[in-house]
Amino acid sequence: MEVTNQSTVAGFILLGLSDHPKLEKIFFVLILLMYLVILLGNGVLILVTIFDSHLHTPMYFFLGNLSFLDICYTTSSIPLVLDGFLTPRKIISFSGCAVQMFLSFAMGATECVLLGMMAFDRYVAICNPLRYPVVMSKAAYVPMAASSWVAGAVNSLVQISLAVQLPFCGDNIINHFTCEILAVLKLACADITINVISMGVANVIFLGVPVLFILVSYIFILATILRIPSAEGRKKAFSTCSAHLTVVVVFYGTILFMYGKPKSKDPLGADKQDLSDKLISLFYGVLTPMLNPIIYSLRNKDVKVAVKNLVTQNCFVQ
Repeated sequence: MEVTNQSTVAGFILLGLSDHPKLEKIFFVLILLMYLVILLGNGVLILVTIFDSHLHTPMYFFLGNLSFLDICYTTSSIPLVLDGFLTPRKIISFSGCAVQMFLSFAMGATECVLLGMMAFDRYVAICNPLRYPVVMSKAAYVPMAASSWVAGAVNSLVQISLAVQLPFCGDNIINHFTCEILAVLKLACADITINVISMGVANVIFLGVPVLFILVSYIFILATILRIPSAEGRKKAFSTCSAHLTVVVVFYGTILFMYGKPKSKDPLGADKQDLSDKLISLFYGVLTPMLNPIIYSLRNKDVKVAVKNLVTQNCFVQ
């Protein structure tokens, strides 16, 4: 395997759950089922947003992008995880590790930006409904979605480029299911200060800024809804953004739980802590993509009708 001249490792070993062989079979089945739900649920949402003319609006265009993004995000890591359950101490090449890191990092950053774009769409729809067709025209929302993908890819390219230039000349065992970038950086036999600073700046831009943007948008949305005189009007206005708000809470809530929970100071509990961290990270990667289509299907009448029509048409054709 040919790698950069600064590196002496040809690849990495992914530990996964190799220390817990009984758990591997259980989690293989569980993660496989969740992955199939992700593919089916998000695949159906993509189809209805494409083929149902009633859903050819900015909100559902963003939703289609979100569903495609979730499929890409999980596909960049879940097949590797499943293979690791069947092959203890899975070996992945240096270039393969870099590609996997790039894809998962790019998809994560893109989703953060895309959720912010969706919040802006809901803000305009509720706070400035008369201007909505002009502000959220096709000439506006298509570039907005495209810029989310470009921003995520550029950010990932910067972070991964900095990471692969580091020399990896010692331990090549990654105590994780995939090439998680922080786990990989720990193996570098060089100063990673630049990498840490770069990732810190990226977190502020791709996590902090969208969260602040979404928060401000929903403050204005809530203020507008509360000024609606009728209870039925308030309920109808809130229903148009409740699914997006639920997705935002689930997405950022799991991130805060994963990175904000206190670390154990008990040395005897280090193994349990590592196992807990890995499993939380694993389920974070599949939980949100699995819940997104469920949330939008349950909380959105238009999507329910579109899915029902799609199923009915397919049954009729058969």
